[in-house]
Amino acid sequence: MGLEKEKSDTSIIMDEDEFNRSIEPILSKKGKVYAAEPDRDPNDVNAHLKVGFEDVVAEPLSAHSFDKVWIGSHAAFELVKFVIYRLLTTLLAVPIAFILGLVFAVLSCIHIWLVMPVIQSCLMLLPSVQIVWRSLTDMFITPLFNSMGKSLSSIQVQTTEN
Repeated sequence: MGLEKEKSDTSIIMDEDEFNRSIEPILSKKGKVYAAEPDRDPNDVNAHLKVGFEDVVAEPLSAHSFDKVWIGSHAAFELVKFVIYRLLTTLLAVPIAFILGLVFAVLSCIHIWLVMPVIQSCLMLLPSVQIVWRSLTDMFITPLFNSMGKSLSSIQVQTTEN
């Protein structure tokens, strides 16, 4: 009743080697050999955006629309998604890429010329601060806690149950 039945009726089983042999003469006659489209997202940064019609609209077995309505809505979804994406990227891709280039250039400059020198300066000063802190601790805090420990060590606590 649904699209699933149509897909299974029209499937063609062809060996991959046979398919490659059958298409090679056609491509070589025209003189143009098309390479595979390069992957523009090799690290799957936007894997969550790979949304198909079946991910958005799904009819359970108990409620199916007419096959023509299902096919038409699928085609309309894919066409609108394709056209609007192309239109928006045509209008916004270059300005947004320009702005993002500026942002990352400023962030890189700040990181290289401001953040890292400050961190390196702190790391150079830390051994001196560590020596001063250790001597202050040895002069004031250690004697205080040693005397408190000696005073409180003579206290004995006994618990009794009634």
